[in-house]
Amino acid sequence: MSRYPEYDEISALAEAAGLIVMGALEEDGRSLILLGAGPGFWDIFSTSPEASDGAADPVDRWSERVVDRLAALLDAEAIFPFGGPPYAPFIRWAVDSGRAWQSPVGMLVHDRVGMMISYRGALHLPRPIPLPAPISENPCLSCESRPCVSACPVGALSDMHGYRLDACHAYLDTGPGQRSCMKRGCAVRLACPVSTGAGRTAAQSALHMEAFHRR
Repeated sequence: MSRYPEYDEISALAEAAGLIVMGALEEDGRSLILLGAGPGFWDIFSTSPEASDGAADPVDRWSERVVDRLAALLDAEAIFPFGGPPYAPFIRWAVDSGRAWQSPVGMLVHDRVGMMISYRGALHLPRPIPLPAPISENPCLSCESRPCVSACPVGALSDMHGYRLDACHAYLDTGPGQRSCMKRGCAVRLACPVSTGAGRTAAQSALHMEAFHRR
């Protein structure tokens, strides 16, 4: 390409593909663009070949195809949060981007999608480009009700202790867990007021929970 795309153009390309830019930073002297699922993701993914072919890991396979295509277009390196070990440091990158922070329960919270964070890949560009400075602050700092700390029905996520993964999976095996979190999504993530910005549907959350609980 005769002129390398600017940040806003890369963001538009991502949104057209069903993703949003969830952060950007400099890494090893080159710009790194973090991509994730946003409000337009489900409509595009749900009509994709990966969504209906019955093979394992449909969202990961869709992400590989879409992010690889963007990387080829931008002469960038595609990086994914899955497929390890070793795993790329997406949590560090998210925090370093200035658009994600640790919530009271330990889970990351994002300035646009709240706790409905789903990083699908990253583009390590061949050069640095001008990046916008983060304009948001940690939304938890102004959240007086802190609904996330009491939302988990079995206290697997709390501000009093670390994530009790075994308790979470045990609850998901019960009837109430199957009817609530498995169908609608994690109660803690849903409780975050900023999570509405993700535009997450119940069907999308159910697919995420199925993949999470299977592992």
